[in-house]
Amino acid sequence: MKLKVCGMKYPDNILKIAELQPDYLGFIFYEKSKRNFEGIIPELPKSIKKVGVFVNEYIEILVSLVEEYKLNVVQLHGDESVEYVEKLKEYLPKVEIIKVFGIKDEFNFEILKPYEELVDFFLFDTKGEERGGNGVTFNWKVLENYKSTKPFFLSGGIGLEQAKELMSFLRRQESKFCYALDVNSKFETKPGLKSVEKIQQFKKLVITNEVK
Repeated sequence: MKLKVCGMKYPDNILKIAELQPDYLGFIFYEKSKRNFEGIIPELPKSIKKVGVFVNEYIEILVSLVEEYKLNVVQLHGDESVEYVEKLKEYLPKVEIIKVFGIKDEFNFEILKPYEELVDFFLFDTKGEERGGNGVTFNWKVLENYKSTKPFFLSGGIGLEQAKELMSFLRRQESKFCYALDVNSKFETKPGLKSVEKIQQFKKLVITNEVK
């Protein structure tokens, strides 16, 4: 199971979280977000992939930010169309693409089909007022209806208090294609500032199962 820590903002905090060796660090490029990233991303280990999170951004701006920050992954958190993703792949053939879909108590998985051949991963987040970072989980039982073989990231209000429930979910059939867990607001002391201790504890408990 991979770990993505999203909504990184402060250079010193970024370096401290990087020492815990998550697989992905997410940087939000969306001015309306409290975690909007500006400035310089410090040098990170090559094992950590840098994810740029975008919401209905102009492709030209997105591509320029990918190049400026040397991002490895693009996460599309808006209403980006199939045509948008096709065009993006032409511009960034070597960059992985994650397409986000919001879920609450039900979801029509048929809408994923046109994206399947274009994206590397889906990400399922809680449908809420904000474009992510709502701090609320969705009903994971909905994923029993996931028929695709495309790997996905599980997101939305995941915190230490969900550890037991998560470990139970990861033993069930609907988690078969769950590739990574995406954490954000439940590990913050303020927007964009992550608790090193809490992330370390979560990683040991859920990702590496070091704590029995």
